[in-house]
Amino acid sequence: MSVGTPAGNSAQQLSGDDVQAIDRLREAFQALEAELGRVIVGQKATIEQLAICLFARRHALLMGVPGLAKTLLVSKLAETMSLQFNRIQFTPDLMPMDITGTDILQDGDGGKREFQFVQGPVFANIVLADEINRAPPKTQAAMLEAMQEQRVTVLGKEFQLSSPFMVLATQNPVEQEGTYPLPEAQLDRFMSLIELDYPNEEEEIQIARTTTGDELPQLQQLMTADEIIAHQNLVRRVPVPDHIYTYAARLVRKTRPAGETSPEWLQPLVSWGGGPRAVQNLILGAKARAALHGSYMVRIDDIKAVSPAVLTHRIITTFAAQAERVSAKDIIQRLVQETPDA
Repeated sequence: MSVGTPAGNSAQQLSGDDVQAIDRLREAFQALEAELGRVIVGQKATIEQLAICLFARRHALLMGVPGLAKTLLVSKLAETMSLQFNRIQFTPDLMPMDITGTDILQDGDGGKREFQFVQGPVFANIVLADEINRAPPKTQAAMLEAMQEQRVTVLGKEFQLSSPFMVLATQNPVEQEGTYPLPEAQLDRFMSLIELDYPNEEEEIQIARTTTGDELPQLQQLMTADEIIAHQNLVRRVPVPDHIYTYAARLVRKTRPAGETSPEWLQPLVSWGGGPRAVQNLILGAKARAALHGSYMVRIDDIKAVSPAVLTHRIITTFAAQAERVSAKDIIQRLVQETPDA
């Protein structure tokens, strides 16, 4: 059995086993939403974005004011998936070795003293980099190799990180005193910028009920690491029709003010647009979203749904845009509306 593709598209076909695997992934995602819902009130869109990043084998940056359960959400996500979770609190005095680990002189066999490598907190399946912009650039850079290569280098020695591996970083958008803004090269390593907003009144009442009573419930483990890796491999095999690749590329190219396809209204508002990694992440995010929703092929709606999270932090607005209170998200929304479906 195989699932075909529309005429004129060169997307590969899914085998019968892959079709059944997508059905299982959709059911697993629904179970994940329900299980996290026992502890996390609301935030369904955030949970979906986190799942998209996880199964796309990418990293995410969470932006929200304090008290929106960012840390709790990440730790509970790891709990439901039986993954090792470590939290790193970034502070101005945090050193790179506090993240990666270092060699320590210890007593060995026969009374000889020798150096032994002690792993840092980055050696985990899910790493929460809490308030990542609190640490200076040298310490922030210690995360780059881990995020890009899934390994760390300490004193000339390379150490491979285990799979699956995902970095979830948080930033406080309100308090900027004593912070070190992430450089664009590091922001580009994050597939998605997930913005958390205040809950509505009903959700806030439910949060008060849930968190001021007995201890939070223990969540069931829904997936193993091997199952997650299998799902990640499956996402890579989700077919993408040719016109979807074209649409994603055209959308990103329009974000570049110096490009020939950039609309005139955008040029005074944007100083820098998305690069090739933006196109890659649009496709990967769309593949993951399609699989999570039980679709056997990527559709335009999948690209449109992941565009704000994938592109917002890759567009640098000008002072004119800030003066007119035009955000990167506003620009993306207009570009999505104006870009033909190809």
